[in-house]
Amino acid sequence: MQESTSPASPLAPDWLGVPADLNALHTPVWAGGVERNAGGELAVDGIPVSALKEQFGTPLFVMSESDFRARARAFKDAFDDAFADICGGVDVYYAGKSFLCTAVAAWVADEGLRLDTCSGGELAVAARAGIDGANLSLHGNNKSDAEINRALDMNLGRIVVDSLDELERVAKIAAGRGETAKVMLRLTPGVHAHTHEFIATAHEDQKFGLSMAEDSTAEAGLSAAEEAVAAATSYASVELLGLHCHIGSQIFEPDGFALAAEKLLSFLAAVQAKYSITLPELDLGGGYGIAYTPVDTPRPAADIAKAMAAVVRSKCAELGITAPRISIEPGRAIVGSSTFTLYEVGTLKTVRVDAPAAGSGESAEKNVTHPRRYVSVDGGMSDNARPVLYDADYSAILASRTSAAAPQLSRVVGKHCESGDIVVRDVYLPEDVAAGDLLAVPGTGAYCWALSSNYNYLARPGVVAVRDGSPRLIVRGETEEDLLNRDMGA
Repeated sequence: MQESTSPASPLAPDWLGVPADLNALHTPVWAGGVERNAGGELAVDGIPVSALKEQFGTPLFVMSESDFRARARAFKDAFDDAFADICGGVDVYYAGKSFLCTAVAAWVADEGLRLDTCSGGELAVAARAGIDGANLSLHGNNKSDAEINRALDMNLGRIVVDSLDELERVAKIAAGRGETAKVMLRLTPGVHAHTHEFIATAHEDQKFGLSMAEDSTAEAGLSAAEEAVAAATSYASVELLGLHCHIGSQIFEPDGFALAAEKLLSFLAAVQAKYSITLPELDLGGGYGIAYTPVDTPRPAADIAKAMAAVVRSKCAELGITAPRISIEPGRAIVGSSTFTLYEVGTLKTVRVDAPAAGSGESAEKNVTHPRRYVSVDGGMSDNARPVLYDADYSAILASRTSAAAPQLSRVVGKHCESGDIVVRDVYLPEDVAAGDLLAVPGTGAYCWALSSNYNYLARPGVVAVRDGSPRLIVRGETEEDLLNRDMGA
């Protein structure tokens, strides 16, 4: 993105430049079909945001159905092409935890993808959408007996087992039903993804998976992962399909994926030889990053696929094994950029913040105050908890009009009774932003609606899908009556 000649605020982070044009859209953070119309208003497939606000209100999640479908197809096509000569293609499971409703589940099936779920509730959505159980996966580190039974009722394609305790329970429940559970084992390969601590999931000291480190169980010399393999092969009620890992989320560097694939393939080869078994499947997880700000540089699906295929092809040849069927689990990379959140501006406040005087050095005693403007919107941490959870960065743009005003460093905040209720920590917006204007925050398709809450008794926003110039509500926004209906009274 081209930067302005206007000086940057000393309060801004180093990565944030002053845009040369505050009205321009940085394409990587937006869905296809989002642009400014002739009147300067942000529009999706030709539908202006003012019309969406008029019909559906704000805050509002605005999703491009065409963009979602295109990204889903891109992953399926790219991975099928890259792995065609290795294992005949790839099974792509959309990670429903990122955002799920019955419409999205149906789109996933339409585009030839499968669906990964993490709870009984997500399985219920899949069932309502008519997804064949063979195309479903169930994750989770603490599945209830009811969820395991539901998975067996629906004849799920696989249950991803997360611990030795859970493996025993799955085997016992399946045996009691006279059935066989199709199981994959989630392993922690000890690969550290370059991501936030709370979304890096393959290191040892966390709740997910079976450790591949030796002596990680009481069984001398065995890792928890190998002990689970040995146990799974001993249960008549368990069909062990293969291995699974997930090294984290919002990852741009390919090294972590490559190392995890190599470690799991080596383990797979070793246990196949030791236990005289064939493990036909290997899931390499998801976690592919997207652009939230102009400095984020996500990799196209085709690049990811080719890099991963090269590692799998080479490692299988080195080990002398037949390549297992590979599966992956993109979620954010499909839905994240398909959606933006539309807010209405309310209160504005400018504060003065101390910062060292330019050129004065760290030893200077005198600071200079600089302005930071707080732009309050009609949502906040109840519709986007990621900034407070992960220090996640977002961008924002004036959506209801264009402006020739000078850039001003701003902080977009919500209306909740928390000082940490920040939607966009640092962004340059026009000086003339005023109450009643509409702001759009892109990249909110993943983990925003999914993590939404009713804090301060705010109703959760609706989700509108736009396709071919036609908007439709796919998740109804809550009302105060919805909130009160659960209150049983005095």
